[in-house]
Amino acid sequence: MSSDGTPLKGVERITAYLKTLPDAPGVYRMMNAAGEVLYVGKAKSLKKRVTSYARGAVHSDRLTRMIAETAEMIFVTTASETEALLLESNLIKRLKPRYNVSYRDDKSFPNILLREDHAFPQLLKHRGAKTTKGVYYGPFASAGAVSRTLNTLQRAFLLRSCSDSVFDSRTRPCLLFQIKRCSAPCVNRIDEAGYRELVEEAENFLAGKSRVVQDELVAQMNAASDALDFEAAARVRDRLRAMSSIQSSQGINPTTFEEADLFAAHSEGGQTCIQVFFFRAGQNWGNKPYFPRTADLPLGEALESFVGQFYDERDAPRLILTSEELPGAALLAEALGSRAGHKVEIAVPQRGEKREIMAAALTNAREQLGRRLAENSAQTQLLEGVADLFGLDAPPRRIEVYDNSHIQGAHALGGMVVAGPEGFEKGEYRKFNIKSDELQPGDDYAMMREVLTRRFARMVKEEADQPDNPRWKRPDLVLIDGGPGQLAVACQVFADLGVENVALVSISKGPDRDAGREHFYMPGREPFRLDPKNPVLYYLQRLRDEAHRFAIGSHRKKRSAAIGANPLDEIAGVGAGRKRALLQHFGSARAVAGASLADLSSVSGVSQTLARKIFDFFHPG
Repeated sequence: MSSDGTPLKGVERITAYLKTLPDAPGVYRMMNAAGEVLYVGKAKSLKKRVTSYARGAVHSDRLTRMIAETAEMIFVTTASETEALLLESNLIKRLKPRYNVSYRDDKSFPNILLREDHAFPQLLKHRGAKTTKGVYYGPFASAGAVSRTLNTLQRAFLLRSCSDSVFDSRTRPCLLFQIKRCSAPCVNRIDEAGYRELVEEAENFLAGKSRVVQDELVAQMNAASDALDFEAAARVRDRLRAMSSIQSSQGINPTTFEEADLFAAHSEGGQTCIQVFFFRAGQNWGNKPYFPRTADLPLGEALESFVGQFYDERDAPRLILTSEELPGAALLAEALGSRAGHKVEIAVPQRGEKREIMAAALTNAREQLGRRLAENSAQTQLLEGVADLFGLDAPPRRIEVYDNSHIQGAHALGGMVVAGPEGFEKGEYRKFNIKSDELQPGDDYAMMREVLTRRFARMVKEEADQPDNPRWKRPDLVLIDGGPGQLAVACQVFADLGVENVALVSISKGPDRDAGREHFYMPGREPFRLDPKNPVLYYLQRLRDEAHRFAIGSHRKKRSAAIGANPLDEIAGVGAGRKRALLQHFGSARAVAGASLADLSSVSGVSQTLARKIFDFFHPG
């Protein structure tokens, strides 16, 4: 506290920590008076780093603002600077401080998994923790890239993709065998030794030994041709073509290295694009663009922070290529290597093939950023038009759009989509299963009331309990698919919950549901329409249509799940084997429900105790 009792801020507050800080490595957090984390940093010496802030030396505008806002600091000492770097990356990614480089990355990258916990290994797409026994190949930039590669690998190596339960239940070959994408080990069209040869070929190919595999297959094809077995030769020829298609479709395929991740960064107009390319087994396995918030940092520092966060939850390859020199490249390589369990090298390509590939990646980053800047400019104009149309004080940063979906009241749910300056924010979409037992089937007003009440009650509660970082953020504008009735329901919900400063608008479809003749309804304002050629109208139609698409899609998934559900799945003790035995004995779940206790007990594998449990489940009285 200062002499007049007001809390200290800025340099004075930072100076107060110096007496107790150790000369040791660690991580520090700088926070404002509201408890919001402004910045997370690491230091070889916490005392020296904080002293540099307290001296009031010449700082950049960014650091000057950050220091002036600082009202509190939190410190964590670590055993080494490497450990501090790893902890810093973890905290930045989790807390997303305003003055750090931050990017959204809430999805893991997909891999190809060759399962090896079965006599006939399965080839499949895998995402998430690597808990299944087998060999993982990846990462791939997208699920689409994995699917395309898997499709071709099936043609090249004829490995099964079916689950174990399907494999065990087959009595004749499936369609994949007919179209030459599986060797049908499920019905003994190939023995275990022959299948193992196919697995070894696939492993060698995915490990980068494609030339060896292809030479062996060429020899097999020639031998079959010499023996006049032209059908066998044609099968091998088709497999060779499939392998060639994988290699030719990968775009940039390096010859001087087999495994690396490449980061190409380009900055322009206050924004940055970082293109990440994945190279494995001497092949390009795709790329993905990122647009991190770089907090006005020099490009090298921003890229270093991005790379540290990128590998926070994934292992780094042995080689990382970057377009910029990273100030702490040696320390970062040591930290990533200690986490991955092998040596990691970080380098900037200077000549040769690596330099050419980096130049191509930089071109991709520059063009991608150019497209984004153009889209953002158009998006900004549209949001300004929305603000003018609905009388908002500023262009909306968060727009929420609501729609309901049901069939005569069955499987009812509400959908919420979110849009903002960067377009649709699909990670923020939410669906609400309608839970009220008192709701009359098809009562759209009651459904809308339940959805809005549940959503905004959560927001009100979180704003009271954790005002600094509520998970349910406050929107600037709420759009509802409907007419004055739905608007009246929304106004009543807002009044009951005390929600203010959120604009409410409902959009009703025009006569005969014609696009372009929509009516707009707002509290205290007469209904109005827009010129059918108005670009703001097109934008609002897109928002409404996206909400409708999301609600319909979620409803269909819910309905499909309900159709495929079996009441036997809900009975404890009835696993896949007993469920199969019951259905084979009685013919259907409905017949099981009507069976007597004695009949249930007569089924193989069903004990008297389990029979009583099944009977009681269907006869609770």
